[in-house]
Amino acid sequence: MSFASDPGFVSRSRRITAASLRHWKVPTAIIDDAVLIVSELVTNAIEHGGRDTVLRIRLQGDDLCIEVADGKQTPAVLQTPTEDSESGRGLFLVALLTDQWGTSDGGATTWCTLRIPPGSTS
Repeated sequence: MSFASDPGFVSRSRRITAASLRHWKVPTAIIDDAVLIVSELVTNAIEHGGRDTVLRIRLQGDDLCIEVADGKQTPAVLQTPTEDSESGRGLFLVALLTDQWGTSDGGATTWCTLRIPPGSTS
């Protein structure tokens, strides 16, 4: 899914993610985590990115792969927010909820994977 950098598309990306994962019969707990992750990554891309934001979600073996590209060659940076911080928790949540995460394409893409129990998808 590709869209212009518009905050209204964050909720759309959550709905499309949830619908796609339900169609693929991904377990509900993983859908909930994936929707939160997509929300954080798309929000970061819109707030800090360059051109159009692109969301890719795919099943690869027993992994759910999520990628968000924003066209800006600046890698996302994991922050450790304080109790008083008003922002900086997005990648912290992504790191907590995923098996792996990182950046590629010179920082233009932030990606992560979530393990899906074998045999639980169609």
